[in-house]
Amino acid sequence: MNGITVIGVATVTMAIATMMAIVPPYTCRAMINNNHNQLHPVILIPGAGGNQLEARLTTEYKATSWLCNRFYPLIKDNEGWFRLWFDVGVLLAPLTECFAERMTIYYDQVADDYKNAHGIETRVSQFGSTQSLLYLDPSLKHITSYMEPLVESIQQLGYKDSQNLFGAPYDFRYGLASEGHPCDVGTTFLENLKRLVENASDTNGGVPVILVSHSLGGLFALQLLNRNPPAWREQYIKHFIALSAPWGGTVDEMLTFASGNALGVPLVNPLLVRNEQRSSESNLWLMPRRKQFSPETPLVVTPNSAYSSFDISRFLRDIGFEEGVHPYETRILPLVEKLVAPGVPMTCIVGNGVPTPETLYYGEDGFDKQPEIAYGDGDGTVNIASLLALEDEWKDEKEQNLKVIKLSGISHMDILKDESAIAQIIDEIVAINSDIPSSSLVSSL
Repeated sequence: MNGITVIGVATVTMAIATMMAIVPPYTCRAMINNNHNQLHPVILIPGAGGNQLEARLTTEYKATSWLCNRFYPLIKDNEGWFRLWFDVGVLLAPLTECFAERMTIYYDQVADDYKNAHGIETRVSQFGSTQSLLYLDPSLKHITSYMEPLVESIQQLGYKDSQNLFGAPYDFRYGLASEGHPCDVGTTFLENLKRLVENASDTNGGVPVILVSHSLGGLFALQLLNRNPPAWREQYIKHFIALSAPWGGTVDEMLTFASGNALGVPLVNPLLVRNEQRSSESNLWLMPRRKQFSPETPLVVTPNSAYSSFDISRFLRDIGFEEGVHPYETRILPLVEKLVAPGVPMTCIVGNGVPTPETLYYGEDGFDKQPEIAYGDGDGTVNIASLLALEDEWKDEKEQNLKVIKLSGISHMDILKDESAIAQIIDEIVAINSDIPSSSLVSSL
């Protein structure tokens, strides 16, 4: 269970998904008049928990309990692969520990990289297709819808899966690191995403691609752009639409690290998933960034101390996660020091006006108890300062075309399901294909 749900989070959870009704796809009556008579391919990059993850146990795997060894997982395919995320087993307390054990990754300080637990192999399925992005669990479609409403609405424009509409799932537990540090899983994903972009363009008449990301996917997409030369971006990228991107991290991540985060699932004890959540490289990437959260602003307050975005290392030590300090200081801080403008036209669509954790207050019981929370503006998961970070940081970047659209009352997950939010996303895609400003389009629901 990741801290940001894209589900990313932002990580998506059953509790969140069950509260989301599937809305009818947005229908745009505006005609697409592309100069090339060719739709720009669209690649969807999900948030953290919106990725389906499968696992397989090798002969080297040793379960810590007989229950995990004998009863979990209940279903495997012929090659031993089983669903790791999302799986309903996480909701059952005895199996939550099995789930957490297999989801945990480990930082190897000698290799300076993260790896799976011993004896566990993992993979994402159907890379290149949107099929694995539609639902968290295809066997529970009606209650685990993720990108299904958005995908159906994009298809109304004439897009077809794996032809000019693609999905780029990834192992969301892993993140990226600053230059000079190995990051096998994260960089492999960027290499695969780069090839997908090139193939999508090449098989569609050479027209450049539209990237559409949600939550954590936006951070990966920005890194893809900045790790490739300007000539590549100009040839292959038409536009980048980022939905609910946590550019500056979130206060909610500090809750995840300190006390564990059940993400609203009533049957899950957050302490059972805390160590697994702390192990996530991507969660460490999403700690509050210094440029969005000032040193004068306490984000976590205890009877004996207070922690700002400038005190993350001390915070990690004090919560009992000393092993997170070195990778945070060496791999994460240099990575997030600057948000580099890629020179690619960008649209950020964000929700606001939803109560979002802003300060966490812990009592004498310490970090094993959930805190009292003071709320501020944001999308319910990501703070407004983080959502609008690019608008502030790139205000003097004359070569960067940036448009920011704020949707009042739209939460981190609603942006993929609410009719008005989907209408806005589709309007942007239509405008990009038509090479005209989206505000001049006449469209209706």
